[in-house]
Amino acid sequence: MGEMEAKLQMYLKAMMKNGGSDLHIKATAIPRVRVHGVLKVLGKELITATHMENLAKEILTPDQYTKLVADKQLDFSYVIGAEGRFRANFFYQMNGLSSVMRVIPVDILPLEKLNLPPVVDSFAEISRGMILVTGVTGSGKSTTLAAIINRINETQQKHIITVEDPVEFVHPDKKCLINQRGIGEDALSFAHALKAALREDPDIILVGEMRDMETIEIGLHAANTGHLVFSTLHTMDAKETIDRIIGTFGAEEQPRIRLALASVIEGILCQRLIPTIDGGRVAAIEILKKTARIEQLIMEDRDAEIPDALSDGKEIYGTQTFDQALLDIYDAKKITKDMALEYATNPSDMLLKMQGVGKGAIVQEDDGKEPDVFGFKELEEGEE
Repeated sequence: MGEMEAKLQMYLKAMMKNGGSDLHIKATAIPRVRVHGVLKVLGKELITATHMENLAKEILTPDQYTKLVADKQLDFSYVIGAEGRFRANFFYQMNGLSSVMRVIPVDILPLEKLNLPPVVDSFAEISRGMILVTGVTGSGKSTTLAAIINRINETQQKHIITVEDPVEFVHPDKKCLINQRGIGEDALSFAHALKAALREDPDIILVGEMRDMETIEIGLHAANTGHLVFSTLHTMDAKETIDRIIGTFGAEEQPRIRLALASVIEGILCQRLIPTIDGGRVAAIEILKKTARIEQLIMEDRDAEIPDALSDGKEIYGTQTFDQALLDIYDAKKITKDMALEYATNPSDMLLKMQGVGKGAIVQEDDGKEPDVFGFKELEEGEE
């Protein structure tokens, strides 16, 4: 092991010990780690451009290093024995090389440990269609997907193929047979591997990310031909997710894609991690579950009405908007009022709901009087 790789492992172990998620090493800077969403300095040593070049040569294969120099960036996996696995990236910047390494938890948390709404459990029981988990980088998409796949693995006898860049959570065969393929090492591209998967007798296909038109097209086809397809997108809510998929295609293709998506979409989970009062983070999740109304809204290009449909379906179907999820977390006293308003999609509406408007906080006995437009009843003469 080279000198820089030994330092890297020291940094990574320190990060894991402190509950960090990402290690940032940059030429001409002191290393930093992200802990509960906040970047913090790690140690005092300034990393030089030469240090970074030596690190790349020590931990990459000759082919990987050649590709890094040619492409100016590289995605890869890094493993420290049985202690830790990391999703890693090298890239050139104006002062030399930089690297970011994200912890991939070794243990797959069961769904019940993630404190997700109960409706999420039902996504592990769907037999065909498409389920998308979305959110910004670091919002917990991979953790949620791994938990759903693990539930299927423990309860059903299926063939699962995953195509990831790189492979993150490693799933042992339990009741399911699981083949996991990493882009670059085991497959050329998402689209190439997904097309091949259709000839490999899968019941379930997990595509690490819907990155391009071809991958989306094949994914829709797979979902429409009897497979269950899981994937992720970097979108903030259900409406944006639908718009992003359809908007990837040209105007002439969009009506066809809209009909295909309306037909196959079974669920969308949109995650955001919110800083909690106790210094941790909690997931707030917008949930779309396929209903006749949702399918009709997508088919008829009425995406703007989707948030209202999710809100209305909370009690019956378990669907919810992001702001409804946020309000539930606030009511449970896990986050502050300021944090709820900062992360809300519609802060003014959120403030009104916190004050009881729209939540049925004003309760009056039925005395036969007609309420006015605001819900209050006119006083009889002499009443106060």
